Amino acid sequence: MLQEQVLEQHTAFLASLGHRFLDHKRKEALSKFKEQGFPKKKNEEYKYTSLAEIVNKEYNFFPTQEHHISKSQLQSLHLGEENIDFIIFINGEVYPELSQISIENAEFLSINYALNDEKRRGVFEKYFDSITHEDNPFVSLNLAYCKYGFFLHVPKDTVIEKPIHLFYLSHNQQENTFYNVRNLLVAESGAKVEIIESHHNLDESFAFTNSITEIFVHSNAKADWHKLQNDSDTAYMVDSTYVEQQRDSVGTVNTFSFGGKLVRNNLDFIHKGENINSFMNGITILNKAQLVDHHTAVHHNFPNCESYQNYKGVFAGKSHGVFNGKVFVDKIAQKTNAYQQNNNVLLSEGATVDTKPQLEIFADDVKCSHGCTVGQLDEEALFYLRARGISKNEAEALLLYAFAHDAMQNIDIEALKLKISKLLAEKLDVDIEF
Repeated sequence: MLQEQVLEQHTAFLASLGHRFLDHKRKEALSKFKEQGFPKKKNEEYKYTSLAEIVNKEYNFFPTQEHHISKSQLQSLHLGEENIDFIIFINGEVYPELSQISIENAEFLSINYALNDEKRRGVFEKYFDSITHEDNPFVSLNLAYCKYGFFLHVPKDTVIEKPIHLFYLSHNQQENTFYNVRNLLVAESGAKVEIIESHHNLDESFAFTNSITEIFVHSNAKADWHKLQNDSDTAYMVDSTYVEQQRDSVGTVNTFSFGGKLVRNNLDFIHKGENINSFMNGITILNKAQLVDHHTAVHHNFPNCESYQNYKGVFAGKSHGVFNGKVFVDKIAQKTNAYQQNNNVLLSEGATVDTKPQLEIFADDVKCSHGCTVGQLDEEALFYLRARGISKNEAEALLLYAFAHDAMQNIDIEALKLKISKLLAEKLDVDIEF
């Protein structure tokens, strides 16, 4: 149903836009998507994840802009401190009056503004859609329909002191709603910036978000992007993030998945220089019939670079976790150090995990390791805690908290680290004072 809607609604969508300069690309992208279609389970990349529940629904492509979100509702979503800037998107539109931005010496635009402002479009056009994968149908779909999202260009040697939290909210939609979110971050040489991204469906109807993020980290720059996925059971998301790094840069994408009915995270790091450090960490805690699928890839194309992947999962009820991590090492990428680990704990017989770490190495002087585990809690550790008067439930929760907490070590934002810790404690039903 959704595929037919995608093809039928495009003319009306183009007519609703205030600009025309992407029309040709949008039409080409729609044609490409028509050839590709939504991936099915016979596709190797989706063999463990069925999208049938998403694509067999009908959606509204033009969300109503009216909303009734109060400031107290917005406040409940914040991280609980003042030292973070934030941008509020409601039903796709940015709301400056509800946002708080203190950026200086940086060009801040929404994607919609960039698409409609000819004078300030130069940087946007240079980077937009330049590192995405053409074989990803969700990229084609997003390009055909993208209108809303975040754009930040951080000039050379500029340090953005405050993290920026992007809130994407869906509210007051009477029908299932389809959002194509686009994010673009450019950190020039020597720049530093931290972004937090969260999505919240506040309706009983379903929201399907197809999000594409492109991150460019130039030489000696540092960019961290934290994805906080703690949405309702009426939320679907397919998120594709691409990170291109130049020499001596540091790039991080942390993904914390605690909610949403079905979430697919595609993450690609592309190395374009030497002495690069890339970090990918993830924590997934699911219950009921939720599904989260992490697909990661690191492309080591130059010597003397390092990448670290550490994903932890805790699964209860009939939940399903998927992890497929790939590391590619080119023949010239000598002295590569690539680490990849995926550890999972199953708390019920109905929970399942499919994990597949992969290495493709064409260089001979490298240190590459990968591993995965799927099992239950350590019985010896459980016995040790219970022997000290701790109940079984509390002991299990403490062990699970310690197990998952390991993937939080490189979060520099204390408020975010506290928020994740509280969510961990809440999801695992453990009483810990922070």
